[in-house]
Amino acid sequence: MSETAGEKSFAPSAKRKQDAAKKGDVLRSKELATAAAVLIGAAWLKYAGPWLLKGLSQALRAGFTWDRASLESFDAGPILMSLMWIALPPVFLLGGLVIASSLISQMGFGEGRWVGSNMIPKPSRLNPASGLARMFGPQGWIEMGKGLAKVSVVGTIAWIWANGHVEALIRLGRGNLAGQLSYGWDAIVSLLFALAGGLTIIAMIDFPVQFMRRMARLKMSHQELRDEAKEAEGSPEKKAAIRRRQREVAMGSVASAMRKAQFVVTNPTHFSVALSYDPDEAAAPVVLAKGRGEKALAMRELAAELDVPVLEYPALARSLYFTTRERQMIREELFVAVASVLAFVFSLKRGERPARPEIDVPLLMRFDPEGRLDPQAIN
Repeated sequence: MSETAGEKSFAPSAKRKQDAAKKGDVLRSKELATAAAVLIGAAWLKYAGPWLLKGLSQALRAGFTWDRASLESFDAGPILMSLMWIALPPVFLLGGLVIASSLISQMGFGEGRWVGSNMIPKPSRLNPASGLARMFGPQGWIEMGKGLAKVSVVGTIAWIWANGHVEALIRLGRGNLAGQLSYGWDAIVSLLFALAGGLTIIAMIDFPVQFMRRMARLKMSHQELRDEAKEAEGSPEKKAAIRRRQREVAMGSVASAMRKAQFVVTNPTHFSVALSYDPDEAAAPVVLAKGRGEKALAMRELAAELDVPVLEYPALARSLYFTTRERQMIREELFVAVASVLAFVFSLKRGERPARPEIDVPLLMRFDPEGRLDPQAIN
């Protein structure tokens, strides 16, 4: 069955993915951010938690130590300030680490883009119909499945953890206070690490799901591919305007030289070389201007406007182009070939109708359009 032009069955192009990323449509996984935040919190409790508890215990010990002066002039301000200075740095550290982990986990897969427009309120999200469509559409079922999987995994991990710790937690009241707090702290840390591991597994499952959903969302139709290719290449009108502008620039750069030229040798459109010969100024013909591509075409047009003879000698044009700089005399090896063309041009200017001369470019002066020497000359 033939594919319709509007059917989106083609993988998104690199440009489409880049354009989507600029608008905020990038690969993101909320589960990855959640797992990273829980893992950071567990690591903080294990390594920074003792630091916080030690500082708080010292502050409380100092605050509840009373002497006569404290009883006579009690001031709770210094005690509260000391508690704040002890508690705030670890808390700020935890908050900073959680924010950093969330940003890195999301921007890392989002091509490092920060799209400020995503923070602007969108009235379309307040539309009840759109909300119901999201709830009962494919996205809603996927989110429901993820939620059930998350509850199942986290619940299973918590149940396994509880089976191994409940009995010990029940007996905590029978030991000394320091041992009870230490065991309870370690148990909470182990639970958080276990939950972080489960959330990481969910994130590893969610990531390819999000990847496939984004690829499906960005699929392109055959018409979209054609439009993108056309836009990349540029419309014929735009390309013609660019060529016209390039030719105008080229004309401006060679106009003064072309007014002095006596003839132009071409190949026939890829290369153009304008020459003149004045025995009072130089002992041999001089290349006034040369060009290839748009510049060569501009030289041909100027030559037609100025009534300068244009002669098609491909081998000679390439040889002059690759061996002679502008405002420089031609190579000695080309004297005979250029002299034949020059004599023909002078005859035309005298009103004669001579036969077009056959010229011979020396083998060691023959080049291909890329400037490579003729293979026969190398051999």
